Order: sequence, then structure tokens, then C-alpha cells
Amino acid sequence: MGFEDVKIAFLGAGAMGGAMIQGMLHNQLLAPQQIIAADPRIERGAELQQQHGIQHTTDNLEAVEDADIIVLAVKPQVLDRAMAPLRGRVDSVSLIMSIVAGAKIRTIAGDLHNSRVVRAMPNTPGQIGQGVTVWTATHEVMEAQREQARLLLGALGEQVYTEDEKFLDMATAVGGSGPGYVFLIIEAMIDAGVHLGFSRADAEKIAVQTVKGSAEYMMESGQHPAILRNQVTSPGGTTAAGLAELERHGIRKAISEAIWASYHRSVELGEGDD
Repeated sequence: MGFEDVKIAFLGAGAMGGAMIQGMLHNQLLAPQQIIAADPRIERGAELQQQHGIQHTTDNLEAVEDADIIVLAVKPQVLDRAMAPLRGRVDSVSLIMSIVAGAKIRTIAGDLHNSRVVRAMPNTPGQIGQGVTVWTATHEVMEAQREQARLLLGALGEQVYTEDEKFLDMATAVGGSGPGYVFLIIEAMIDAGVHLGFSRADAEKIAVQTVKGSAEYMMESGQHPAILRNQVTSPGGTTAAGLAELERHGIRKAISEAIWASYHRSVELGEGDD
């Protein structure tokens, strides 16, 4: 099932909502006139209209009028306020998709009186179509709507479906927070390069391209990272010396504990939703 004669309303048109809109139009999933975005910032609406030709409103209720699919893309702290005027008015909507961090399915379904809910956890590289989104759906979401969800989330990059909502907290820890870990590593590599004597611009170019190229090389080769690491580690060589220092400082343990800390924090935030 595609999106012929389907109207999609975005509640929130910030970075991730805007990325989905751009990706959908780029992939020619819908025409601009099939999309309406609700955002309180008038200047953001004007920007979206100019860039993509979609409709814009500052009124959430106006946005969902006649909508077949609603995408909740607001910040977590304003979700209740965004949903309040919709209660009892979106019962017949065929699909409600939430990319709101920490917002549980039962909260959304209960507040909107509609159990056809998809919950997704994208990450920031989705803004350039290079992200990964983990998502799940209620049993009430039919296969046709699940296929629509796959297409919508595909606008952000790769997507992974899971049967159990508990994996969304795990996705937050690995994928959602993951770019932060990667940026920290890149930052440390740049600073070390500057310390060695490179200009900051050259150090940044070397570090960023090394991380990007390594990830793409791994994906293209299909090999386990341990195999690739061994390929660049000559006995008694420079890489071996660097890796030994990283292991001495417990890099594996630090990354593992960072991901576990992020996971537990995600669970705590979700419990506050109860």
C-alpha cells in the first residue's frame, strides 16, 4: 500500500519532522499538497512552504482535519499540550506514528483514543537520510499501515522493526545516543591531531574522513570489525601501540557502561510517563 489520496499531518516540524518531510518528497512517496505541518513558529512554516510547497498551520486541530496519518514529532515536554485538543477527534485516523522520545504507546493510544500506533526511535543522522530508526507497532496496526510506516521511516535511512516496545529504550542507548559517542571520539581525535602539530582544519578533515571511511568500508566488506581491526594491526606496529593504550584505559568498558547508563536513563524517563 502506498500513499495515493493519503493526507499526512505532522505535529512538529523541527529537525526530524522536517527530515521526514524532505525525505518523503525526495523519494516521491507523496505530493506536497498531501502534507500539512503544524508548528507554532510562523517562520518555520514559511520556510517549509518555500522549500517544499507543503501546507502549514500553527493549529494542531486544523492540521489533523481529514488526516489519514498523524506523525507526532514534537519535543517530549510539549507532547501533552500538543495532544490535548485532539482527544476524541482522531479516532478514525488509520495510523498514528510517534517519534517522540520516551513517550510510551499506551500513553499516546490512551490520550488520543486510537490504538493504531507506531512508536519509532530515529537518530540525528536521519536529518541527511543516513540514520537508523528502530520501531514497533500495536497489534491493531494492519500490514498495509506497517508498510506505510516502513516507507515513512525509510525517508530517514535504515529502519529496524521489533515486536517488543522494550527495545525502544535499547535503541535509544545504542542508536539514539550513539552519535554523541561518535562525535566525542572524533573530537578527541581532532584535538590529538592538533596536539601533534596539524592545523585544526587538517586534523578535522583527517579524523572525520577516517571515521566515515572506516564505517563505509566495514559495511561494504561485510566483515566483522575484529577482522578489519586485525588487518590494520601489524605486530609491533603503530596501530598495535595505539590499541594497547586504548585497552589499557578500558575503552571497551567505558563504551559499554556509557550505553548501559543511557539505557537506564531512558527507562527512568519512560517510567515518568506512567
